[in-house]
Amino acid sequence: MDEIRAELGKYIVGQEKTIEQVLWTIFSGGHALLEGLPGLGKTMLVRTLSEIMDLNFSRIQYTPDLMPGDITGTMMIQPDERGGQSFSFHKGPIFSNIVLADEINRATPKTQSSLLEAMQEKTVTVMGEMKELPNPFFVLATQNPIELEGTYPLPEAQMDRFLVKIDVEYPSRSELKEIAIRTTSGEQFELNKMIDGQFIVDVQKLTNEVLVADSIMDFAVSLVLNTHPDQDGAPEAIQQNVRYGSGPRGLQGIIKVAKTRALLAGRANVSIGDIKQVAIPVLRHRVFLNFEGEASGVVTDDLIMEVIKGLEER
Repeated sequence: MDEIRAELGKYIVGQEKTIEQVLWTIFSGGHALLEGLPGLGKTMLVRTLSEIMDLNFSRIQYTPDLMPGDITGTMMIQPDERGGQSFSFHKGPIFSNIVLADEINRATPKTQSSLLEAMQEKTVTVMGEMKELPNPFFVLATQNPIELEGTYPLPEAQMDRFLVKIDVEYPSRSELKEIAIRTTSGEQFELNKMIDGQFIVDVQKLTNEVLVADSIMDFAVSLVLNTHPDQDGAPEAIQQNVRYGSGPRGLQGIIKVAKTRALLAGRANVSIGDIKQVAIPVLRHRVFLNFEGEASGVVTDDLIMEVIKGLEER
């Protein structure tokens, strides 16, 4: 994976944590929601990844007037050689290996929901006919956390379909300077294709073989359970500020991403450290604050850290 990171470094300045979490998502076979301010390179990162991985790439710019058929494709009437007419399916941009759903919260709920079947089943249904999507298939969606006017927040059920939620951090002083130098110098970089889709599929199968000890599985189960305010072992901060905790997909996501992290590090078994490292990106969009938590400006990441600390002290 060091070669992939080095190749990404030709275009992407910094963002080591974001890159690492995106790679976890891809090799786990899941989808990611990237949230960050405009201009932080979210779109460029996804596009660069698709080139390095030799995968088909589609970008969908979400707007309020976007319709589900603009994403999935539609049936169109085509004339045939005999002068008759027949229906022909024209594929939409969803039929790609990597789909960038740019500013997903700007589309209406009807259009947002058109991704649900694709993300969960890796199929789309048009006029009662089910069509399979290419393998591998990933949705990497972005959203802006500050421009909320005229947007449609993703419902809890759809948020749960994303394996991880990645907070794209603002660059440091030195990184900001390097970004300005690279983008204004006119220098061109040529990317090398490092892996292909079959390699990704093979790695995804291999992650299933990574071992998880019972004690580590119990730690992960306790971690998810203690995000619920009605659990006896939940920290006081969870009981005061959380409306709903993570569901079963949260536990599945923790184990899946922890296995991938261990495999990419060259280990055949998951450690407690793997669970702790992946817990925040996997759970931060699955823990929902109550009114008191939202009014107090509580950060979900801090609540998850409180749960981890509580388990460590036992």
